[in-house]
Amino acid sequence: MSLEEIYQPIADDLKTMESFLESSVKESKNRSILEMSNSLLESPGKRIRPALVLLSEKAASAGRNKSCNQVLIKIAAAIELIHMASLIHDDVLDKAMMRRGIASTNARWGDDVSIVLGDYIYSKAFELIGKCKNTDVFECISEAIYVMGEGELTHVCQRGNFDLSKDSYMLIVQKKTATLFAACCHAGTIIGNHNRNVQTALKEFGLNFGMAFQIIDDCKDIIGEEKTLGKQPGQDVIAGDITLPLLTLLGVASRPQREELKNMLRKRTDPGSLKQIRTMFVNSDAVDLTKQAAVSYIDRAKHRLNELENSDYKRSLNSLAENLKSQISNLKSQIQVP
Repeated sequence: MSLEEIYQPIADDLKTMESFLESSVKESKNRSILEMSNSLLESPGKRIRPALVLLSEKAASAGRNKSCNQVLIKIAAAIELIHMASLIHDDVLDKAMMRRGIASTNARWGDDVSIVLGDYIYSKAFELIGKCKNTDVFECISEAIYVMGEGELTHVCQRGNFDLSKDSYMLIVQKKTATLFAACCHAGTIIGNHNRNVQTALKEFGLNFGMAFQIIDDCKDIIGEEKTLGKQPGQDVIAGDITLPLLTLLGVASRPQREELKNMLRKRTDPGSLKQIRTMFVNSDAVDLTKQAAVSYIDRAKHRLNELENSDYKRSLNSLAENLKSQISNLKSQIQVP
């Protein structure tokens, strides 16, 4: 099922959110800031995070809350702004030249401008959240930002560490990626004033969904192609990030293979090494083991939806999880080894 079909129950709300997001980004009167901010709308992405905010609020009430109030729209837009800002900073850290098929912000305007632009977009997000005057939502999202920052900082500090344990890496993933997905779902239920059990169930749905999302993204970085990724593959390797697929590959490799792999990872930017790492990954048990890890998180996410009444919104959340699972199933068909 396509994302457009999955989003159908909230299609009008997403359009409203998109308009609100655009007006927020284009608010500055400064021509330079406006040009840079507008560039963020050129390739919008999948809007999964704001969709989770909207779907969670409506799934929690089984659609009985018919109107999508302005607070919900503002929070959905704010979380997408937070995601945008984090991507800008990620591209600076990774020295990435492309994002979603177009030149990255740092490729256009340099690292210094990009860092400040990311901070500016963060500030816009918190301005929106503050206008909602909901202290519980503010606490939910601000805590997520703090945890994300801690996770990203830990991740950067662990670059090139081949002795990083899988548990340590999964904690990093939980903090730097899954926490924001959890906050999306939690914030939606807070706005709807839903009971604690429903809030917890959807928060944990988001957390597990986010874990699977990042694992799949890690796999795509190794085996994907630029035309489908919208960016140069191998960015994790180039940056020195030791991701779950690489940790799994190190774990299943023989001692000689392990040393060979470490040597290739140390070279980072060598195109020949990147191709060899891909070949080694594809021809090992690491692919299936990594897929199994992602599926386990998806199954946990779907299980948490059992707390909710049946509705179109609950089915959309379930379909989002199934969409991730289909991406896992298609991983091997995406593999192109030279």
